[in-house]
Amino acid sequence: MMKQWKGKPDVIVAGAGFAGAVAAREMAEAGKQVLVLEKRNHIGGNMYEEENEAGIRIHVYGPHIFHTNDERVFRYIRQFGKWDTYEHRVKGKIKEKEVPIPFNFTSLEALFPMEQAKKLETKLHRTFSGKTRVTVLELMEHTDQEIAELGQFVFDNVFKGYTAKQWGMPVLEVDRSVISRVPVVLGKDDRYFGDRYQLMPAEGYTKIFENLLQHKNIVCQTGVDVMDLLTLQPDGTMRFDGALFDGIFIYTGMPDTLLQNCFGFLPYRSLRLEFETLQQNDFQSASVVNYPNSEDFTRITEFKKLTGQQKTGVTTILREYPMAFTANAGQEAYYPVENKQNRSLYEMYQKALQQWDNLYLCGRLAEYRYYNMDGAILRALELTQEILQKEKVCLAANV
Repeated sequence: MMKQWKGKPDVIVAGAGFAGAVAAREMAEAGKQVLVLEKRNHIGGNMYEEENEAGIRIHVYGPHIFHTNDERVFRYIRQFGKWDTYEHRVKGKIKEKEVPIPFNFTSLEALFPMEQAKKLETKLHRTFSGKTRVTVLELMEHTDQEIAELGQFVFDNVFKGYTAKQWGMPVLEVDRSVISRVPVVLGKDDRYFGDRYQLMPAEGYTKIFENLLQHKNIVCQTGVDVMDLLTLQPDGTMRFDGALFDGIFIYTGMPDTLLQNCFGFLPYRSLRLEFETLQQNDFQSASVVNYPNSEDFTRITEFKKLTGQQKTGVTTILREYPMAFTANAGQEAYYPVENKQNRSLYEMYQKALQQWDNLYLCGRLAEYRYYNMDGAILRALELTQEILQKEKVCLAANV
């Protein structure tokens, strides 16, 4: 898979995470010769998984759990490896107690007097009849005082501190869509996700990416920064390795980098990740425990509980410390900071990049949009269909 490229590719894909790998596979299946260039020394993007010295599979860039309601995405990704059913459960340290996250009726009963909790449960079922999940904002903004007060409690104890740490700003400055991502569950379903399909790769994510990129029409080179080889010319053309490139360029990195940050740096959030291997069977009660109000870190992951590995006497944990992303500081950009100001800055770059009509942006960084894994896969599938359809139309017009 890592053979050297010879000749001129039809498609260059920058990045070997899900957006790039799926786009590369689809273009290869369409008969295109595809060159994938990955800046890191490994494939898989932030889903990259490896075995550490203790023999425990760790997610090097933090925990990733695959979940989707999209039948097309589910059927697509199952082609590339064996998947195990896995239902993710998270605890949160709230008022010195570990309770289920998302906040649910079990959490309510642990933190409120039982009589009050039962009364609130009845009222919530009646008020939101037919719904199993609501946003904390729906509770806070409700006209019923008791429901609004419950919403405020959940916001203050579950969302406020965690969100402020995660995004490095007061919670009220964070886009409402961010606050609404984690629901309040109207029942005792303690699964973190409510999606129909919830899976973990039996052999790890890296194996899935190896299979995705294993195609006769794909060459993948790691440790190669596309910006060292490809330049965008002022006249709307591209040059790759010194020669004119008029093929398809699918880019999954930060778009401001393509234009030397001419309008300013797009803000992203990064993480400082601290792994620790302990000589004990278990560390915590769940695979992930959140710390919204105490500690400088946001959560601790225990990987054996994600991978299902049966290893006695040893376990590996990860503490995540959110931090601002600083370009050229060796940090990874994890999350676009979504608000109106940053979206406007992104749109300036997006508009400027339209000058190159063979350039396509795809994925979380490139589109400055919070995609889950299934969203990145779906976006890559849709984009490649658009590209191939556009090419058919152009060919038909020239016949």
